[in-house]
Amino acid sequence: MLSILAAGSVFFPGLFLLSKQCLKHIPGLRWSEGDAVIVSARLVSSVQALMASSAGYIIASSCDDIIEDHHWLTSSYILFAVPYFVYDIYAMFMCYWYKLRVKGHEEAAAAPQHVGTALRSYLWREFLMVLHHVVMVAVCFPVSVGRGDYFQGVMFMAELSTPSVCLGKILIQHSATKAGPCSSKTSRKYASIPFHLVPLRVSWQCNLGAALLMAPQLYWFSLICRGALRLFTRSARRPPTSSPSPANGYSTRSVEAEPSAH
Repeated sequence: MLSILAAGSVFFPGLFLLSKQCLKHIPGLRWSEGDAVIVSARLVSSVQALMASSAGYIIASSCDDIIEDHHWLTSSYILFAVPYFVYDIYAMFMCYWYKLRVKGHEEAAAAPQHVGTALRSYLWREFLMVLHHVVMVAVCFPVSVGRGDYFQGVMFMAELSTPSVCLGKILIQHSATKAGPCSSKTSRKYASIPFHLVPLRVSWQCNLGAALLMAPQLYWFSLICRGALRLFTRSARRPPTSSPSPANGYSTRSVEAEPSAH
């Protein structure tokens, strides 16, 4: 138990620090401290989401009895993920701290200059998210260890959408930091291009990023459409459960049974 907690306590902060240092020192990147912190936090969130959704799929697919069946991975991953939620409170504060200092940010002039003031502002703005993390660690995880592993696995799989959201934010941030003052010139350059010709004019990196963002959305949309189609076709093929009663309120079965009673 303690070894799993220790592993999570080392893995998530360690991955954050390693990613931040790589983004700051790799030739060709050399991002600023703020950009490296924000992207590293989103990278760690994506890794945790992929691990949680993978564990959830294994757990849910292994449970035949959705109430009584137990899988060892449930309690193990819960213990491993507890340090992530503690770390993520700190990571969200660091992202908040650097976002307020981005050049051109609308709140940069009013950004708090002291850590204590920034912490109070962060807790006020992100109160619900911080409360969610605290409740997950203090209440939900201890209660969820035991029965109902199937439902815990389904909850883990809900994290699958997180990497797509984080990837979109990373691409937006990377484009903003790379484009800089050339953004207005670029928008004027491509403003007159028809919509269907845009993929032929932009760079392959933009097309790749758009494809990576659209692929999960199209996949989930296809699953929703298939589920809705299956639901409607099943209800249309289902035979009627009971015959309608006659308009006069009398049953023909009771009328036929009357002569045999005499």
